[in-house]
Amino acid sequence: MDLRWSLNKLYTSFDSSDFKKDLKECDKQIETIKQWCSSNLNSYEDTVPKIESFIDLLITFNTLYARLTAYTYLNFSVDTTNERVLKTLDTLQKKSTALTGPLVKFQRWLGNIEGLEAIISKSEFLKEHSFYLLEFAGKAKYLLSDEEEILLSNMSNTGSKAWEKLQGTLTSTLMVSMNVEGKEKELPLSLVRNMLYDKDPKVRKSAYEAELKSYEKIEAASAACLNGIKGEVITVAKIRGYESPLEETLINSRMDRETLDSMILAMKESLPVFRRYLRKKAEFLGHRDGLPFYDIFAPVGRLSRTFTYEEARSYIVKNFKSFSDRLGNFADNAFERNWIDAEPRRGKKGGAFCYNIHPIGESRILANFSGNFKDVITLAHELGHGYHGSCLIEESVLNSSYTMPLAETASIFCESIVMNSALREASNEEAFTILEGSLQNATQVIVDIYSRFLFESKLFEERKNYSLSPQELNKLMIEAQKEAFGDGLDHNAPHPYMWLNKPHYYYAKRNFYNFPYAFGLLFAKGLYVKYLKVGGAFVKDYDNLLALTGKKSIADVAKRIDIDIRSIDFWRSSLKLIEADIERFIELADCQV
Repeated sequence: MDLRWSLNKLYTSFDSSDFKKDLKECDKQIETIKQWCSSNLNSYEDTVPKIESFIDLLITFNTLYARLTAYTYLNFSVDTTNERVLKTLDTLQKKSTALTGPLVKFQRWLGNIEGLEAIISKSEFLKEHSFYLLEFAGKAKYLLSDEEEILLSNMSNTGSKAWEKLQGTLTSTLMVSMNVEGKEKELPLSLVRNMLYDKDPKVRKSAYEAELKSYEKIEAASAACLNGIKGEVITVAKIRGYESPLEETLINSRMDRETLDSMILAMKESLPVFRRYLRKKAEFLGHRDGLPFYDIFAPVGRLSRTFTYEEARSYIVKNFKSFSDRLGNFADNAFERNWIDAEPRRGKKGGAFCYNIHPIGESRILANFSGNFKDVITLAHELGHGYHGSCLIEESVLNSSYTMPLAETASIFCESIVMNSALREASNEEAFTILEGSLQNATQVIVDIYSRFLFESKLFEERKNYSLSPQELNKLMIEAQKEAFGDGLDHNAPHPYMWLNKPHYYYAKRNFYNFPYAFGLLFAKGLYVKYLKVGGAFVKDYDNLLALTGKKSIADVAKRIDIDIRSIDFWRSSLKLIEADIERFIELADCQV
């Protein structure tokens, strides 16, 4: 079974006639949009046909550009040193920048229209895109002058975007020196990080120590990347009129501060229970002073099930079908048609992601599969993202982009399906191991994510005044981990380089890409409870909910299933489900010999 994806549905190569033709067509469409704006945005006569015409042009361009970008980025993600790919990425970024001027002109023009909602109501085509248009017009107040917008867009190509690419290259090509079975070897970082799940405690600790040591080679360059990106974010947010990068993130997330504050407070309230889990796991593994970071992902129990890639496929498809045939068939099709690149190798990005490609109605999933149960859950998670994309296929491309918090809903819902199915079939001994894996993940999404939120908040505060050294970044990270993990973590063995390891900090357009994971977990838990109550009738509501995520605010999406996300009680109720699992884990741990 092929462990590498196929991109032939997009293009067969960068030298193919189709790719070259579409690259040229991209330039033609940009020029068409520029000319249209010059000719049509000088007055407010015939607003309905003008808006219709521009939206039609934008859909055509976005469809083409999405194909080109997907093919190039997906190639880059598995071969980050390929010069041809890097140059093509630069070329596409410049093409996108060329569209900044006309987009800004249209947005400013649209934002100045009085009675826009009434105008939109006159056209079925515009009503289909009403949320997009109203949101786009509403953000016009944050625009700078046309010249400044073009300048910022151009400079980001050699600023934050260049820093982001450099950091991706640094981590994907970093080789870790490690002693393996008496021999010194140079191993890819992604492979060494996978060793943190190894059943041998010596391997886990050695991998952790080797990983931290290896970061010394790139800490200065990575700190420069992080300082450069965050410095740009702070500057741009301020001149646009945002109160802070966090406010900008919330607006772009279609989420309000009341919702975030309620969720964060509920998470803080739950920390003592998570620390009980961490201390119990530490005790089980023979640690006295909390859990060292290198054992956070340690497998526990006598069951240490491993999977071949084919077995992982069968397991996921079977469990997905327990929810719906549509979900199960989607996953099976993704494996069958080589939508997944699962093989760890040098030059390939670490971790995992899903890339939904709306123009072809497909997804591509990057993973680094080594055969443990966690890898199976990761595949289920990413396939959930892909399924989310499949529910948006019938939507316009402009209505297919959902925000960060909702982005994790379907993925974590799919995790819940697989995990709960596994627990139902398990003996007490098996349940102990499976449950620990689930709590391991929940702890990452609640406790570790909270530490990342604390770290990034402090980083932005400090970066206003000066660039931070690697040592200062390490200090901030350790302080955040201590505050979040408390006595559940061995304070002599934290992970000071988590700022370097997580690519999320290096996305200039995705600041605070941490709390969305907590939102996704807890929102998905709430959805799963409804599914258990309603049964099969929930499936249609769930699919419809996912289809709405590109054209509604988060609060309005939640309202469709009678959830009030501004209420702390909702978040507490979702956390209670995890807390019940922690209590069961502790009981099972005490029964283990």
